[in-house]
Amino acid sequence: MDGMTAAPVLERLRAALPAGTLLDDTGGHRHDEAEWAPHGTPAAVVRARTTADVLATVRACLDTGTPLVPRGAGTGLSGGANAVEGCVVLTTEAMTAIREVDPQERLAVVEPGVVNDVLRAACAEQGLWYPPDPASAPWSTIGGNVATNAGGVCCVKYGVTRDYVLGLEVVTGTGEVVRLGRRTAKGVAGYDLTGLVVGSEGTLGVITEVTVRLRPARPPEHTVAGYFSSAVDAGRAVAAVAQARLTPSALELVDRHCLAAVDQWKDMGLSVDAEVVLLARTDAPGVAGEQEADAVLACFERSGATWAARSTDQAEADALFEARRLAYPALERLGPVLTEDVCVPVAAVPEMLARIEAAATAHDTLIANIAHAGDGNLHPLLITPPGDTAARERARAAFERIIGDALALGGTVTGEHGVGLLKRGGLRAELSPAVLAMHRAVKAALDPRGILNPGKVFDVR
Repeated sequence: MDGMTAAPVLERLRAALPAGTLLDDTGGHRHDEAEWAPHGTPAAVVRARTTADVLATVRACLDTGTPLVPRGAGTGLSGGANAVEGCVVLTTEAMTAIREVDPQERLAVVEPGVVNDVLRAACAEQGLWYPPDPASAPWSTIGGNVATNAGGVCCVKYGVTRDYVLGLEVVTGTGEVVRLGRRTAKGVAGYDLTGLVVGSEGTLGVITEVTVRLRPARPPEHTVAGYFSSAVDAGRAVAAVAQARLTPSALELVDRHCLAAVDQWKDMGLSVDAEVVLLARTDAPGVAGEQEADAVLACFERSGATWAARSTDQAEADALFEARRLAYPALERLGPVLTEDVCVPVAAVPEMLARIEAAATAHDTLIANIAHAGDGNLHPLLITPPGDTAARERARAAFERIIGDALALGGTVTGEHGVGLLKRGGLRAELSPAVLAMHRAVKAALDPRGILNPGKVFDVR
């Protein structure tokens, strides 16, 4: 959209929005953290503060036929929040109110711009816990977490964002404010439209309020660490934990490339004599938690760990998990990073890790590995030197090969980051034409003008 055709929507927005809501500088809102995904230049950026701001923006875009791209904190890794040329980017990062934390009903009502860790801290003050904890929890917002159905470290035992969203307030693609879901513990009236919007990546509506389910605060965790000489050996330990019918509260994989990058950045003293580290936690109460930790330790040892132990140093255990959280930004400092997000059955984790290593060799690409290994969600990080076009092309080929391998093993192209722009081809490979047609039918019903995040997830035009 050029300046002349952008004028009508800008005029509408200036007339409809409070002062300071329409931003002059659009540069910082052009793309998310998926630097390899394409992006355009927005005609305008709206920083909404209320549902009324969101509604006015959607209606202005409807009346002028302008694409609208919803955005939270911009921490996504698939290009889902990337601007399309001439669009209006609508950011909810200023909608930061925690409207309610109800200890009796064990729920919270929040605006979409509330940062994940801020919500978790507010719940902790009431003896409650909000489980979804993506690595970006210190920066990502609840609205963005809902839009991508974010997971995290503890989802191996406690589930992902969709499992905790009770209700939503949404501005639809027809310019209406609707409430979906409920506040009750149970409820099956009508279709699960709340669950449909969760994970829809801004293509079905703009989220303006979220009601989430909470759990009681949990007991202290026990940490187990294991060192392995290869990713495949670590994968066998992950499969062994599942075969033993153990459900740790976390089971994370971090390789030496990630630990070295974090150590170089933060000087945390994390150098370890291992190619791969597995980190497990158990949170069963009392003696049961200790027994579960011992059982996980035995699985590590039987699977070829070069060293394994239950941690008796809480600070050391916390440092290792913090390194897992910091792995992506640490590696990003070394050069452009293309992040994978495939998920395979837990039994297939060893084979998938072997195939990732084969892809790295075949395409001469440095691939570092982090993973929510306990539920098969792997995040190979493909790293290229800055400015090396040939290396980028090799990395892209490795990226596509990994997607194909995940599907061949019965997996999915994305476990928690979303399809966005980077995984559209993978989605077409994963879903049948009939199922894709169902998706498009839902999109057409809720966004008949096709203005909401067009071109993301799949093309509908």
